[in-house]
Amino acid sequence: MRHRNLISKFLRLKKYALLTVCFLVLMGTNSFGLEVPLSASSAILMDRSTGRVLYARNINTKMPMASTTKIMTALLAIKNGDLNSYVKVPTEAVGVEGSSIYLQHGEKILLRDLVYGLMLRSGNDSAVAIAHHVGKSVDQFVDMMNSEAKRLGAKNTNFMNPNGLHHDKHYTTAYDLALITREALKNHAFREVTKTKLWVAEREGHKYFYNKNKTLSRYKGGDGVKTGYTKAAGRCLVTSATRDNMQLIAVVLNDPNWFNDCFRMLDFGFDNFNGTEVFAKDKIAKKVTISNGEKKYTNLVYKDNIVVPLKEGEEKLIKTIIEIDENIQAPIKRRQCLGQANVYLNDKLLGTTDIISREDIEVEKIQNKITNYFKEKIMSMNL
Repeated sequence: MRHRNLISKFLRLKKYALLTVCFLVLMGTNSFGLEVPLSASSAILMDRSTGRVLYARNINTKMPMASTTKIMTALLAIKNGDLNSYVKVPTEAVGVEGSSIYLQHGEKILLRDLVYGLMLRSGNDSAVAIAHHVGKSVDQFVDMMNSEAKRLGAKNTNFMNPNGLHHDKHYTTAYDLALITREALKNHAFREVTKTKLWVAEREGHKYFYNKNKTLSRYKGGDGVKTGYTKAAGRCLVTSATRDNMQLIAVVLNDPNWFNDCFRMLDFGFDNFNGTEVFAKDKIAKKVTISNGEKKYTNLVYKDNIVVPLKEGEEKLIKTIIEIDENIQAPIKRRQCLGQANVYLNDKLLGTTDIISREDIEVEKIQNKITNYFKEKIMSMNL
């Protein structure tokens, strides 16, 4: 009897343990031991500045991404095209299925307007027009998309088109999509597009592009990025928000509760992490000696701000390493890179910035060298 009771008790404990595991899987856990209740099949919260992952669920699972594809399309359009140039709409961009900005064959439209139509109205026709203009064809543009993805480290991503219409070989992961978004948000023009609520294009008819992204109006500090939906992909969303020196990126894939889940992740990030400034732009990093220069010494400064997201107690785990050229010789140009500053957390690199000169220093003139030589001789004799 006692033996049977022990077995029964063990089975009950095993059942409760299994239920607990299932609950945690449904809730979503992260490396900080906290739970965020989500409905997403895959989700990630990433700090834009450092790339630090603050929350993760199935982040390397390959999944369709729907119109969040257009983040890469917009990035390549901005990087490789002149936004003030006019695009002649090709036949292939007319009548593309799904969401549209209603392009007409032969219409001439600014590339800038196409990018806004792509990101705000999610125009599938706009994506095709951009692909033809920037890549000369859809296939060549897709090659550009995949090359850029690999360059960014998005190794589990494959693009088959510029708009996200379903294709079995068109996929990404939450982690890869966050990487791509992080790169895009470094670009000023991209940031301006994604935070715009209404854009009026320079064209006749269908010129008012209202942003479909509710993050801009419903979340404090919301400033991006892109919605997406197909029947196969489900609801996909990339959001961003900026508060207290931190810009966070939240990504969900196949999520019926897409906006609320992104908002929960953003809340988690802002509530549990502080943007801590480790290096300040133009602040003195080190005073160095200059060989063969009109000036013998100069102060080097940090090129950029480095702000890292830290939870309480992590400040003591931060380590900084400054590397500066040992033999600095004139001439030196203002803002010339002469070293690097790195910040680590638990031996993982979180941020880096160049260390630069804040002034021009010319080579010391021969006459000055001679004068200084004799001055030093006289001083040594007097001693």
